[in-house]
Amino acid sequence: MEREVTDSEGITWTCIQALSGISDDAAQVKGEDAYWVVCTPSGGAASVRLMVYSTAIQTNSCLQTSD
Repeated sequence: MEREVTDSEGITWTCIQALSGISDDAAQVKGEDAYWVVCTPSGGAASVRLMVYSTAIQTNSCLQTSD
């Protein structure tokens, strides 16, 4: 599932679970209850890969950050 979020600097990020089209095993971080998520900012600058824990995904808090 694709999600868009806007950060405090007004940049919109498009995020999607990495390797989700292959299998859950491929998308899951080995040895963790977490998945890889890839986010690309508007304008096509460098993408980032995040490790997001399943509990954060289930509670919809996976894309909240703190400074």
